[in-house]
Amino acid sequence: MHVLILGGGDLASGVALRLFRSGLQVFITELPQPLVVRRLVSFAEAVYSGETSVEEVTACRAENVSHGLSLIEQGFIPVLADPEADCLSELSPSVLIDARMIKRSPEYDKEIAPFVIGLGPGFTAGVNCHAAVETNRGHHLGRVVWRGTLETDTGIPEEVMNRSAERVLRSPADGVLTTFVDIKERVKAGELIAEVAGEQVLAPFDGVLRGIMHPGVFVQHGRKIGDVDPRGDPSYCTQVSDKSLAIAGGVLEAILSRTELRSKLWNTHEISAGTSDR
Repeated sequence: MHVLILGGGDLASGVALRLFRSGLQVFITELPQPLVVRRLVSFAEAVYSGETSVEEVTACRAENVSHGLSLIEQGFIPVLADPEADCLSELSPSVLIDARMIKRSPEYDKEIAPFVIGLGPGFTAGVNCHAAVETNRGHHLGRVVWRGTLETDTGIPEEVMNRSAERVLRSPADGVLTTFVDIKERVKAGELIAEVAGEQVLAPFDGVLRGIMHPGVFVQHGRKIGDVDPRGDPSYCTQVSDKSLAIAGGVLEAILSRTELRSKLWNTHEISAGTSDR
């Protein structure tokens, strides 16, 4: 059973990781130049490097659907540069998960695939997806919604050690991103981290550079391009976040809630027979 995930950013990759570890066959599509910030925990990085690993699970860039399927057989997660998901008809996935976090209604309805799961703002279960998973932090994070609309985007980054909006690095102009610090490196307040169109991006406080977009990509003014973590622990840069895992748990629950999908994963008759023998 193939699961197609649109997007390979950190939240999408947390979902892909959990589904892969649960035995599902995962296929990811991305932009030709992915605009992800937490690159060390994003399978989208495979588009640039050819191969990347997140918590010992490896993704490889796929040249086409056929190549991607062969990568799955080899135990990898394929990542195909296919922003319009043209692979959909050829792949015919049982599940489509929209994890692009575009924060608006998608350009399709729920009939695009047998079972569609939407993540985050813009999705209405029963209209443009069969099930939606809440991505806003709080009491409902990771909850599966079967009817209705998810919470709207707050626009407020998660608070970490009393740092919220100031920990997010944003592009000061339209232009190509140049970086001077690598992810996991410690930075001091006022240190030069990046430049866009000759304008500097400085560290807002002491901490660790948790993420930054791939150098050489074109970014627009005001767009999030990086993230400084005040906790100062470089290991957090390579670990899937608690938020990603909570969302991934919701996605796994949604999939396993569908009897027709469970039957493709396990022989329910054998499971029942095995249980009754005890």
